[in-house]
Amino acid sequence: MAHRKVSIVVWAGLAVLVMVGSIFADAIGLPDLRWIVIAASLIVLAYAAQLIFKMNKLDPGTELMQQLAGYIRDGAQTFLRREYKVLIIFTLVLGTLLALVIEPRPWVAVGYVVGTAVSALASWIGMSVAVRANVRTASAARHGWGGAMMTAFGGGSIMAFSVVGLGLLTLTLMTMVFDQPYVWLGFVFGSTSVALFLRVGGGIFTKSADVGADLVGKVEAGIPEDDARNPATIADNVGDNVGDIAGMGSDLYESYVSALVAAMVLGQVVYGAIGAFVPLLLGAIGLLSSLLGNLFVRPPSTEDAPFETQVRQVHQSMNRGVYVSNILLVIGAYLLLNHFLPQADALALFGCVVAGLATGFIIGPITEYYTSEHKPVMEIANAANSGPAILIMEGMAIAKMSTVLPIIVIAIATVVAFAFAGLLGIAVASVGMMANLGMLLSMDGYGPITDNAAGIAEMAHMEPEVRERCELLDAVGNSTAALAKGFAIASAALAALAWLATYFVAADIVDVNIEDPQVVAGLFVGAMMVYLFSALTMRGVSKGAFATVEEVRRQFREIKGLLEGTATPDYVRCVDIATVHALHSMLVPGILTIVIPLVVGVLLTSEAVAGLLMGALLVGLPLAIYMANAGGAWDNAKKHIEAGHHGGKGSDAHKASVIGDTIGDPLKDTVGPSLDILIKLVGKMAVMFAPLFGAINIVSNWLP
Repeated sequence: MAHRKVSIVVWAGLAVLVMVGSIFADAIGLPDLRWIVIAASLIVLAYAAQLIFKMNKLDPGTELMQQLAGYIRDGAQTFLRREYKVLIIFTLVLGTLLALVIEPRPWVAVGYVVGTAVSALASWIGMSVAVRANVRTASAARHGWGGAMMTAFGGGSIMAFSVVGLGLLTLTLMTMVFDQPYVWLGFVFGSTSVALFLRVGGGIFTKSADVGADLVGKVEAGIPEDDARNPATIADNVGDNVGDIAGMGSDLYESYVSALVAAMVLGQVVYGAIGAFVPLLLGAIGLLSSLLGNLFVRPPSTEDAPFETQVRQVHQSMNRGVYVSNILLVIGAYLLLNHFLPQADALALFGCVVAGLATGFIIGPITEYYTSEHKPVMEIANAANSGPAILIMEGMAIAKMSTVLPIIVIAIATVVAFAFAGLLGIAVASVGMMANLGMLLSMDGYGPITDNAAGIAEMAHMEPEVRERCELLDAVGNSTAALAKGFAIASAALAALAWLATYFVAADIVDVNIEDPQVVAGLFVGAMMVYLFSALTMRGVSKGAFATVEEVRRQFREIKGLLEGTATPDYVRCVDIATVHALHSMLVPGILTIVIPLVVGVLLTSEAVAGLLMGALLVGLPLAIYMANAGGAWDNAKKHIEAGHHGGKGSDAHKASVIGDTIGDPLKDTVGPSLDILIKLVGKMAVMFAPLFGAINIVSNWLP
């Protein structure tokens, strides 16, 4: 305990020292203000390294626990290695295209390759830590849930600070080496490619395995979730890591660097060099605020409270870290902007930061209300008494209602930010929302780690009290995962708006006339892209799930003693099936997302591409919220019934809720999150190839 207190004091002291240095960077006498940003990045990376060192010293549990965790680790690493092989080919092809057509050549392509490599590295680190933290969390639960909570949160923190630390560090170094904004844009474009592969591919993998495991295991065979007899159980746990760790990490990493670069490009246009540096300094303050907030998360002092009270205590501990990091960010942002910019401009941009921060903060509770144990979920659970059809209709209606408040909040933030500082204000609001990503991503990473820990505890037949503690932590993890999905969607909306603003500058567009038929055509194509992308990813899940179902049925049928527990299933085969289907199914939607904006830009006008971006955002945002919240609500309605309500496990209501949850799984973990990538990627494609669009316009040249 004394060692922990000393460690907290040391890290807090370093963070405060560098944060003050960020605010008054020019007073330190550094030859380049960006060195202070590098110092902040190195501090959080060192903090992550210390957490890794502590994690590796923890007890990994019994031999059986380590064997099960090894299956999960090997499966996750196999999937990521295969996906990275495809990603390398994709990167070489797109990088070559950038090197040939986008100035400055070939440096934009170099930025793209570096961005791809760093994002892939951050995702690999996060997933590698998560597949080691899961078994240590389950092991720690043998001695109490407080230690297990901190183990899982520590694993999430490693992923979080690796992502934001590497992102800010590399971006800062890129700006020091290359003074051309298009190279910075190439760096961000590379991170988008990784997010596309990991979010879409990981989402298809995880839901193919999850749906396959549920349909045969829980529905047909009647065995519990995470039962070691189910051949798809390991693949399901692998999916938590490749989808919710590597996928979510790459998604939010991409939003983070996107927001920074959009603000840097627009800031340089408005304020010159200092306008490009201030977003980086805001990023440094956000990193250090997240680190300080992270230090305030600690386990409650008692473990003998009722289950609901313990869940609330874990929530309160994490929320304390969020409140601390947000307060510090607000104070630091005000002092920083007031120091570097004229007072009127500083206040305007500070208002934009607060608008973005408030948007993320408000959307979290809204998402929790519609997806956790509140009135909407209770109504869905009650509808299960009337069968799966009524349950599905009720879930769809509530999920559609859940889009109203988030859209209103994002709309208000957009109007406020634009009123304060125009297009730059929207980009700065996006930075404000993403600045505390280190803290928020720590909470998100905690979720899949505790989910895996609960699975390992079940498969290893650990004591009932250990499984109960893991279920307690997993219950909190479900809420943090839902909050992260809501935050990811909202951040994608602001990031997409920021890139739309950047596109207007890059394409030299003053305004867009919606009476122009080419703009209308772009709007329709953008809206169509959303539905086409959703359909292709959903079919990827259905095909992968079908193949997994057939394999699980085959093993139950052909492996003697499997259902009796006297034989071991072939876990590797299910992992391999889900991997192959994920990689095949993600290629077409990924390629279409790249090709369609290019085709519109080359055939029509730059304004038509602006219409495409707006159409994709206006349709994709509410659809993403609807899908994510529908899946989360059906999932928690099922858990509410499993807790003993409406007849409990095995009842007709429970069977109906399992069907609803099975339908909702690909919505919340594949299609909805993948739309985040879509609405951001089309914006980056437009910005990157804006010079090409303005020079060709094949069809437009033939029109009267």
